[in-house]
Amino acid sequence: MQPAIGKGDVSLDVNPKDIKKSDKGLGIKPRKRFWKTFKEQKLLYMMSLPFVAWVIVFKYVPLWGWTMAFQNYQPERSFWEQEWVGLDHFIELFQDDRFYLALRNTLAMSIMGLIVGFIVPIIFAILLNEVRLKFFKRTIQTVSYLPHFVSWVVAAGIVTKMLSIDGIVNDLLMKLDIVDKPIQFMANGKIFWIIVTLSDLWKEMGWNSIIFLAAIVGIDPQLYEAAKVDGASRLRQIWHITLPGMTPTIIVLLVLSIGHLISIGFEKQFLLGNPLVIDYSEVLDLYALNYGIGLGRFSYGTAVGIFNSAMSIILLLLANRLSKKFTNQSVI
Repeated sequence: MQPAIGKGDVSLDVNPKDIKKSDKGLGIKPRKRFWKTFKEQKLLYMMSLPFVAWVIVFKYVPLWGWTMAFQNYQPERSFWEQEWVGLDHFIELFQDDRFYLALRNTLAMSIMGLIVGFIVPIIFAILLNEVRLKFFKRTIQTVSYLPHFVSWVVAAGIVTKMLSIDGIVNDLLMKLDIVDKPIQFMANGKIFWIIVTLSDLWKEMGWNSIIFLAAIVGIDPQLYEAAKVDGASRLRQIWHITLPGMTPTIIVLLVLSIGHLISIGFEKQFLLGNPLVIDYSEVLDLYALNYGIGLGRFSYGTAVGIFNSAMSIILLLLANRLSKKFTNQSVI
């Protein structure tokens, strides 16, 4: 039996078919509803057109070049005159030992950069938020943001000079009697990954902390006031209020960062590396440059690029699935 409904009660019994037919009941066809919405938001659509056009022209149109990976591409020939070779370039790629060496270097530096370069900005943002003197806080922010605007050409020159035999690092180590003779940092492949990771941390730590600071600012101040009333210390407030409030932002950025584990570029490795550490500095993008474009093998370089893109998509989808399963938060 249905419960009796009083004068002031509202029935929650809704027929799903009635919901589907609601628009028809109002006499609004889907096409008319679309144009009505378009007219109401015409200005927003017009504002988005340049960005949509930019994405199409510079992101989707170049994907036509992926066909080169299945050809023996020759620049002087037209598209219809190219020799199609199927998956030959991919087979050659997976049979090359240098490819697996580059893949190892890429994953190693990516994982190190993800661990250090992701956790440290979070800690830095939390500590910076605890600074109460505004002038001191702004000074720290400015100093930490500046390296981001320095190009890697200049940054690599600074790092190389500091770590050279007559650089400030060796000079300091020798004056403190930690070492007897200068260390050739830039010629030691075993520490090259550490040099790249710390250089990237110095350059991007402040900039990467901005979004975490924004997440902290968005936390309700009343939560901190209630915690103070309950006698919670600053450390307890950080652990039980600040970190949980930052969690959605942390998860989104972590998922996106995992999606870029393979595609890390080659600027840092190219500028900081040298022939003595090539077995540790050559990443996939640098491998594509050296053995693809550098040798005029555009098809082979394109095959490496497709592998990078495919792996990035797989990692992104996998990270997003795990995030949705364990935290019930999804990026895509």
